[in-house]
Amino acid sequence: MALLPTDSINTIGVIGLGAIGASWSAWFLARGLRIRGTDSDPARGRATENFIRAAWPALTDIGQANGDVADALKRFSFHESVDECVAGCDFVQENAPERRELKAELLARIDAALPADRVIASSTSGFGVSALAAGMTHPGRLVVGHPFNPPHLIPLVEVVGGGATTPDAIKSALAFYERIGKKPVHVRKEVAGHLANRLQAALWREAVHLVAEGAASVADIDAVIAHGPGLRWAQMGPHLIFHLAGGEGGMRHFIDHLGPPIQSWWDTLGTPQLTPQTAAALIEGVNQEIAGRSYADLVQERDAKLIKTLQALA
Repeated sequence: MALLPTDSINTIGVIGLGAIGASWSAWFLARGLRIRGTDSDPARGRATENFIRAAWPALTDIGQANGDVADALKRFSFHESVDECVAGCDFVQENAPERRELKAELLARIDAALPADRVIASSTSGFGVSALAAGMTHPGRLVVGHPFNPPHLIPLVEVVGGGATTPDAIKSALAFYERIGKKPVHVRKEVAGHLANRLQAALWREAVHLVAEGAASVADIDAVIAHGPGLRWAQMGPHLIFHLAGGEGGMRHFIDHLGPPIQSWWDTLGTPQLTPQTAAALIEGVNQEIAGRSYADLVQERDAKLIKTLQALA
């Protein structure tokens, strides 16, 4: 069966309205779409509306939202059941808690209630499609559509198919996310954690190793990233950065001249374990670094810096 054309996607079913689902909803509304949302907790409907109101100034600042948030919220509706929610939806974004059995059961319910020509995307941060599609009658239309947190500010979406996913479903998801202003990336093989989470987990593993070895404090390691490589990574990925490090000779010169020392660094990278002692050191280090600032204060600081970065890169 042919899938619904991408330019006909106007109503989005947002299944699960926790932090990710609420953030997705804000982005979808900012891009002029209609949202039908649902959650097992009925209070999440009102909480999502409050989140959207709070996020609207940031979306306006980065040029993604136009008009009044009150008008945008007229395109948001909350529904008590999955079946009611997905009725009439053109695309579904599932955001249930990261429990495989729960997601698989929920996706089977969505699949049974949604016309077969609609794509279903899961926001799962680590599971592959093949692990989630077992109970679906139409597994060919299921993809991973993993955003990076918070979705209403970070452009990245990782799109992954499974063994049964059709090429058309991948193509449709990529085109839809691109149409609404995201930066979709096609992950061509199912790997646990996809790309972004694996890359940041690899960096954090070495950061934990350095703390455990007493090489640096938690705060100093965070400062090294935030005030060093992190500034470059906001513009280019590691391959292009190292290509530039090779001068006019590019990546070939970089590998010829700096490859051997980097290989020697790789050979000494740590493989730490999150023992109680290591965990205690990390927790204490973070508490010292935040110096009494609240969770809300840190979120506000993060989002304010993200907005300025996005504005600068634009």
